[in-house]
Parts: sequence; C-alpha cells; structure tokens
Amino acid sequence: MKEIIIYRSTVRSRDSESLSLSVSVKEGDSVSLNSNLTEMKYDDVILWRFGDENTLIADIYKRADRLTVYDDVLDGRFRDRLKLDKQTGSLTITNTTTEHEGDYKLLMLTGRRRRRFSSKSFRVSVYDSVHCCGPTEAVIRLVLSALVGVATVIIVVYEIRSRRAERDQAHIHTSGSIEI
Repeated sequence: MKEIIIYRSTVRSRDSESLSLSVSVKEGDSVSLNSNLTEMKYDDVILWRFGDENTLIADIYKRADRLTVYDDVLDGRFRDRLKLDKQTGSLTITNTTTEHEGDYKLLMLTGRRRRRFSSKSFRVSVYDSVHCCGPTEAVIRLVLSALVGVATVIIVVYEIRSRRAERDQAHIHTSGSIEI
C-alpha cells in the first residue's frame, strides 16, 4: 500500500515556487516522485538530487535531448532502480530498500522567454513489511498469536492425557485377569 502525505510548506515568489511532500513505501515496492508536469517544453531543465549532500541522480536537458540517470553514484545504491520519464520528468524508484530512504529534491527550470524556477522536496520513508502495521493491528496480531499458542498447548496436553488414559486402561485390562 502506497501512502502519500502532503504537507504544505509551499514558498512562492514572483519567479519561483517550492513544495514539500512526504511519501511512505513498503520495502520492495516502487515509488514515483511526480514532477506534476504534463509535458516538458523545449527549454526545460530538470535535476533530481538525493540526500544531505544533494548528490545528482538524474537530469533532463530537453533542448539537448539529453536524459541521464546516475545510478552508479553513492556506491551504486540506485543501480538499475531509477526510471526517469522523458515526457514529464517524474522519477520512479523500483524495488525500494531502506537505503533509498531520505530527501529527494526536484529542481525545475521552465519557460522559454520568462524563466521560472521551482522545486519540490520529497521525504521518502521505506518500511519493512513486518513493521507495516499500526499499534492496533500489532496488538490484534499479538493476541491472535498468543491464542494460537495457547490452543496448541491445550491440544498437546489433551493428546498426552488421552494416550496415558488409553495406556492405563490397557494396563488394567491386562493385569486385572484372574487365574484359576
């Protein structure tokens, strides 16, 4: 289940805009970080950066018809996992792991005559499927596990007592014979 939580820390000025988003994704799933562009124009430039060091992981220079994914940076943690949409500039991270958690920044320079700068920040959280549930579901799972455990113990004890009773009954029949 993908969950996107938008919190508005939008900053606008005459020629720029900034938006921050938070995204949670289950480990092993894919997550798309959307540029919200329907189509890139001739002079548009998009840069995708990751982490505290703002490492460049992908870019598109539309005029040069150049799309580059730098999946070998940061010890190859993104190798074969980044997909960049040439039309919209959106970035998809496939088969996520906790190594992909962190801050992603999208920097866009759009417009031909009047250049406009905008940025979006994405905080991606990757959770383990074992730790995916909330506190209520965790308690329910714990109670069900305990009930299954108790039921198993009751069945084992019953089985042991039944076998002992059968054995004792057989022993009484064999030792209770009278000789004449």
